[in-house]
Amino acid sequence: MHYPNQAESVRPETPPSREGPVVLQAFVARHRAFFVLLAVLVLQLLLLSFQITRSNKVRLIQVWAVTVFDPFERALHGAVDASTEAWRTYRDLWGAQQQNQELQIELVAARSRIQQLTEQAAEAERLRLVLEFKQRLPFQTVAAEVIAASPGESSKAVYIDKGSNAGLKTDLAVITPAGIVGKILAVFPYSSQVLLITDPASGAGCMLQRTRAQGILKGGPTNLCEVQYVSNEETVEVPDTVITSGLDRIFPKGLPIGTVIKTQAGDVYREIVVKPSASLDRLETVLVVLKSPGGDLQALGKPAAP
Repeated sequence: MHYPNQAESVRPETPPSREGPVVLQAFVARHRAFFVLLAVLVLQLLLLSFQITRSNKVRLIQVWAVTVFDPFERALHGAVDASTEAWRTYRDLWGAQQQNQELQIELVAARSRIQQLTEQAAEAERLRLVLEFKQRLPFQTVAAEVIAASPGESSKAVYIDKGSNAGLKTDLAVITPAGIVGKILAVFPYSSQVLLITDPASGAGCMLQRTRAQGILKGGPTNLCEVQYVSNEETVEVPDTVITSGLDRIFPKGLPIGTVIKTQAGDVYREIVVKPSASLDRLETVLVVLKSPGGDLQALGKPAAP
């Protein structure tokens, strides 16, 4: 059976066109003489450029070569120079960064060393003052370092690194060149607990240096002290100096306690608030009085005659 439509729909594949290469080959074959002449002229021109020389005996071919390749050479040279400069800059920056890090380390070390030397100088000066103060005292003392503070807000005490092994016992006065600190409350073999004068449970005999009015020093609020039992008739002014009276037979007479920062008349006795002379919150080195002096013994003078 014959199906015309199907026969018409199936067509043989056409081979790829070869018209382009054939036309090009025909064009070259047709103008072969022209291309041969052009090649001969170019060759002749090159031969002449090898033979012809310009000023300074430079061949023309060299001039042409330089003219043609000079822009590329300049561009390549510029790229190489830029790369070299970039690498040199990077290397210098890296070296500067390394040097900066080394200088930073040296600076930190130098600051640490300066801090250590400053601390050592301050400690040496503090010890010098304590030693000079110790040599001026007419009674025997022993130096001790503060090693801890008692916990709790109500208790105001510190611990020192001397105890019964150094001859310490309870109720010995603890002082500094600036003023009194407190008294020994408890003694252990290699340490002792010192009750500060700002503790409410502490007490010391005191007097006003200007008027010689006597009273009792007690611990007050906010690291301050109070002078009790001073009559309203006594004249007390800010900033009068308060010193030890020696009547408690614990603290030598004449040691500084602090200055009056507030005073007013009370019901019977004056209300006197005293700021301690010694920095009780920055204690480092203290002196412990080994023997309680007599009532008339002066702290900074000669011992009383027996």
